[in-house]
Amino acid sequence: MAPAALPAGYAFRGLGPGDLRAVLDLDTWAFPSPHALDDLERLPSPLTWSRTVGVEADGTDGLAAMHSSYPFARFPVPGGELPVAGLTWVGVHPQHRRRGILRAMIDLHLGRCRERGEPVSALFAAEAAIYGRFGYGRAAHDLRLAVPRGAALREVPGAAEHTVRVEHATRQAHGELVDRVHRAAGAAPGGVTGVNRPGWATRETPELQAHFWEDAPMFRGGQESRRIVVVERDGQPRGYALFRRSLEWEPTGPRGTVRTGEVVALDAAAARALWGVLTDLDLTTQVHPFMLPADDVVSHLLADPRAADQRLADNLWVRVVDVPAALAGRRYAADVDVVLGVGDARVPANAGTWRLRAEAFGEATCERTEDPADLELDVRELGAAYLGGTSLASMAAAGQVVERSPGTLAAASAAFGWPLAPVCSWVF
Repeated sequence: MAPAALPAGYAFRGLGPGDLRAVLDLDTWAFPSPHALDDLERLPSPLTWSRTVGVEADGTDGLAAMHSSYPFARFPVPGGELPVAGLTWVGVHPQHRRRGILRAMIDLHLGRCRERGEPVSALFAAEAAIYGRFGYGRAAHDLRLAVPRGAALREVPGAAEHTVRVEHATRQAHGELVDRVHRAAGAAPGGVTGVNRPGWATRETPELQAHFWEDAPMFRGGQESRRIVVVERDGQPRGYALFRRSLEWEPTGPRGTVRTGEVVALDAAAARALWGVLTDLDLTTQVHPFMLPADDVVSHLLADPRAADQRLADNLWVRVVDVPAALAGRRYAADVDVVLGVGDARVPANAGTWRLRAEAFGEATCERTEDPADLELDVRELGAAYLGGTSLASMAAAGQVVERSPGTLAAASAAFGWPLAPVCSWVF
């Protein structure tokens, strides 16, 4: 299929810092906001302008649509890292919807990913129903909890040996610490060596760092300024949690809520020390963590997991843009030798049969072949399985993967899996 063209009367234009107000105006049309443009314009923009594209319409002021992407040069995939395009700020003005503009923007994005040598694209979906038709598959989930204050936690040797700091969180005081601990936690989650946390993207650009640390009162939602808990052992940071509190006074007494951002620890003892602090803050009744891994250590530490009201939400959606580069660029949890028949309506170069070979946790190869497919699937399902968090067998049970050679589905499902659940700890 040829890349979709914009409808008549519309044109792409590269955007720059001088377009910030127009970008913010469009964004508030696509995602309604109570905040004034003047206030939004004062905040640091996370955008990489060289990767930001607008759509203009003849005879209309402002932008009709736009999209951008973040350049993740070291995006974690199972057993390795690849350059990945983080698709973001996708929006179409209500006046210009239902005209094929989104389709044209996605095709432009995918084409530029291939030109830049980015074999994978990833995103957070504002609406889950939108991106599957463009080949994005739901590749990761995150865990949401409501942990009661004082929830019983299982003991971990060494937890009591940590010292604790509870401070106002600032980039100047904590930026380097947060970045270093976050990277280390993704490379060896919980101190488990030999496997990484797929999807654990870091904030690689100066713009993303500045945006992350901005703590504008207009976005606090009635909560306090950002705070941080740091746990240290032998003088070295071993974990951190970013959080805010809010407090309501009721006839029965104070009801405070702790809402966390990232809760990151380098080992089980540090995690136990962190959660011991978060679940015992004065005047609070509940802790609401945001976007934990589906297999986060706290789910094992809680003596009564039911009391935490656990639920899963979709996290990363992944689109394989270059099949051989993407499949050869990750590792596999079991030996695999399988021919995949891949369908891809938007990137014809991906369509066809590909032989994937790898030894468990070793290097992989993926080459085009004329051999018949052992498994057939759309690129959407390939993206869903890519980070190791969605089973090929489970999708086959739903009719989304077809086994042509008996016995190959189970083996491929085991190989595509990964010992740790994929997740991204922040929304891009």
